[in-house]
Amino acid sequence: MDDSLYSSALAPFLEEVRRLRPAQTEVIDAHTHLGLDEDGRSLTLEQLLAQLDRAEARRAVVFPLHDPVRRPSYSVPNDRVLAWAAESEGRLVPFCRLDPAEGPLGEAERCLAAGARGIKLHPRAQDFVFDGPEMGEVFALAEAARVPILIHAGRGLPPLADGLVGLALDHPGAVLILAHGAICDQGILTTRLADHPGVLYDISCFFPLDVIELFARVPAERIVFASDPPYGQPATTLYMALRVAAHAGLDEASTRALLGGTMASLLDAHDLPASTVPRRGDSLVLSGRLARVYGYASLVGPGLFAGAIEQASGMLDMAIAACRDPEPGEVGEALETIGVALLAAKALLDSEDGARPAIDLVYRSLVRAVTEIAQVQA
Repeated sequence: MDDSLYSSALAPFLEEVRRLRPAQTEVIDAHTHLGLDEDGRSLTLEQLLAQLDRAEARRAVVFPLHDPVRRPSYSVPNDRVLAWAAESEGRLVPFCRLDPAEGPLGEAERCLAAGARGIKLHPRAQDFVFDGPEMGEVFALAEAARVPILIHAGRGLPPLADGLVGLALDHPGAVLILAHGAICDQGILTTRLADHPGVLYDISCFFPLDVIELFARVPAERIVFASDPPYGQPATTLYMALRVAAHAGLDEASTRALLGGTMASLLDAHDLPASTVPRRGDSLVLSGRLARVYGYASLVGPGLFAGAIEQASGMLDMAIAACRDPEPGEVGEALETIGVALLAAKALLDSEDGARPAIDLVYRSLVRAVTEIAQVQA
């Protein structure tokens, strides 16, 4: 891989992070993994800590991947994560992962006694819904023990709002973190859980529009930074968080809460910050030139993850072409920066070990395109 090509294209985005990040901000990643997944992804303790260092993130919540040796009850992966967290000198906060079909209450009680500070549920990987009696027991335990439950609410799920909403409202003392912006049912969940005092939404989303829309539906004090390693990267997501925060009009105090302050209150056993009203209106205005770039570039990452390399490369070519504009209007600097980044991504895709840096540049370009001149509509 050509490190100098990547570094040069990345430099403007890093400069924005330095400019937008409030001083003395603690970054806490609410959604990270360790171990091995059945899909072949893996992450070691050293790799995760290095990723956090690149984002200058002090702490992170961590739990197991969908480990091939998860049976019975995720006990082996949970014990591994507890041990790795103990080696991290306080940087990693362990959550235990549960399978509702394999004694979830007993495993949760065992792990909490051993030092776990929360619970992770993955209804897609474990193929369950929220209307079984075992889920009521888990929520009651979390409420009594005052530990949060992080729930996968991203892609690959049928509608789950009905069962989850009822369970959450029956347990108002249980703090929930709905992962991936709750995109599987964002409209319904944000509406029906608006009066629940302890529902948070993490921003580990591939499409920045999902996060932008969260700020129209949810108080900023209920949205938390998360990047989902090994699938996402903390430093890349930090760029998105800062751009979207600026787009939503957050002040420095609210931006600090988004990046780590709200999670610090939760993890350090303080009350969650008081919530306000959502910060932006229902509509946004986007440059037509940048909208074309966003449309094509947004198809690159999914194509790469699906192994459709030719299709992804073709969409990347179209996004690059959309950046070549002799009449760029007010977005000329953005088009130039994005164009350089996408050209570098194209070259990196053709090099050994270049896929991850290429995806990083494409993602940052998506964020820049969709947040450049958008204006909140009251």
